[in-house]
Amino acid sequence: MSVLQVHRQKKPAGQSLADSPAGLLNVPEIRYICDGFTVTSMEKFKGKILAVDDNAGIRAALEILLPLHFTEVKIIPSPNELISQAEGFRPDAVLLDMNFHRDINTGNEGLYWLTELKGRFKDIEIVLFTAYADVALAVEGMKRGAFDFVVKPWDNDKLISTLREACARHRKEPAAHCRRHGMIWGNGPAMKEIRRTVEKTAPTDATILITGENGSGKDMLAQEIHRLSARSGRKMVCADVGAIPETLFESELFGHVRGAFTDARADRAGLFEQADGGTLFLDEIGNIPIHLQAKLLRALQNRTITRLGDTRPIPVDIRLICATNMDIGKMVAEGRFREDLYYRINTVNICLPPLRQRQDEIVPLAEMFMERFSEKYRRNVISLEDDAREALVRCQWKGNIRELGNCIEKAVIMAERQSIGKQDLHLQEDAAPVQTSQGTYAEETLEMIEERAIRNALRKFNGNLSLVAKSLDISRPTLYSKLKKYGI
Repeated sequence: MSVLQVHRQKKPAGQSLADSPAGLLNVPEIRYICDGFTVTSMEKFKGKILAVDDNAGIRAALEILLPLHFTEVKIIPSPNELISQAEGFRPDAVLLDMNFHRDINTGNEGLYWLTELKGRFKDIEIVLFTAYADVALAVEGMKRGAFDFVVKPWDNDKLISTLREACARHRKEPAAHCRRHGMIWGNGPAMKEIRRTVEKTAPTDATILITGENGSGKDMLAQEIHRLSARSGRKMVCADVGAIPETLFESELFGHVRGAFTDARADRAGLFEQADGGTLFLDEIGNIPIHLQAKLLRALQNRTITRLGDTRPIPVDIRLICATNMDIGKMVAEGRFREDLYYRINTVNICLPPLRQRQDEIVPLAEMFMERFSEKYRRNVISLEDDAREALVRCQWKGNIRELGNCIEKAVIMAERQSIGKQDLHLQEDAAPVQTSQGTYAEETLEMIEERAIRNALRKFNGNLSLVAKSLDISRPTLYSKLKKYGI
């Protein structure tokens, strides 16, 4: 319980009320006084909030407001401390400012730290905090995994309500475990054959390698296999191993003990231990550097792991499912993937066709995404209009199911009615790049230019992702996310 007395006080000459913590809170100046005044108590929500903002006035305001409503609050001035604080404090929700340098208000810093946080702590909900009510920025942040978006100067009730909802979601749905959204089976011969294979192999513990283009639904198929398996009552733990930094690979997969490295403040179970008794899904397995493949092979062969910094072997009982968009057989021939690891993960191979070859699934998938995002963003969007259905089926969906999901997500966020029409989809049916006689490209978007630059770099450096990332001046995790985005 907190003891708080609100006391009205005149604004000092020459000072704006907005410059004070009370002004930022939209209440009179606040004093903590115990004697001679009525005491008001508030029941706190059981939640842990980590807030980061470089503005001292805003931090002071939050230091008054948030502890009244949440059991644990930590407020820091710089995002440079964000990762280490999140590791030690383990908040339910992070209130993340979007800009940390004076005169820069693009929000790119906030998006960067959002991506870093979600890449390392998928279970932490993030609420973005900005003084600029930019709808496009809000959409982009939410597409990257933010829970919600709060604009400064904020409404106290809105801020507290949003943070409470974020904490509640975190406590109910830890994202280390995959949530199933359902597999939609098409009627084409390829999908019928895949379904027969899944029904035969899912009840066994056979290791399965799912191949196919980026965004074609490999993760959904993996979840369906787990659902039909004898382990369906246990956890399914998912990891994009291609996005794990090399320095954290062993720690993420096998865990670590306290003191194993600088920021290892407590013992931590890795993905193998978390999946014990259930299913471990390793996505983008083709991106694991060859010098780390031996460590993974050893764990799969021995069915034991050793935490980083420890010597004791820990037995693990998992069912392994892997996925990749790469030609692993070709990589083996080129010496970029261990042959023994390839045989270990490839007991059963399922090749998933791209969405453009599964047109009968497009509308059902769009309706599934519409329902999901309507619930997520608390929007009352309930149907697809006929012209939207026709446009969705005609689209080529080079980014497959992921591109379709992004399209419906944006349409749900921006929709002004209870239904989605063709105009709400903003499909660029005629916006494909056209090469002119001078070798330039007409009708190009920034995304098209970016995709072409990435493809050119991949060719130039023969697929060496480290060199590609360096040449483009981006991090490897950012490169991985862009490869997924463009279906490369």
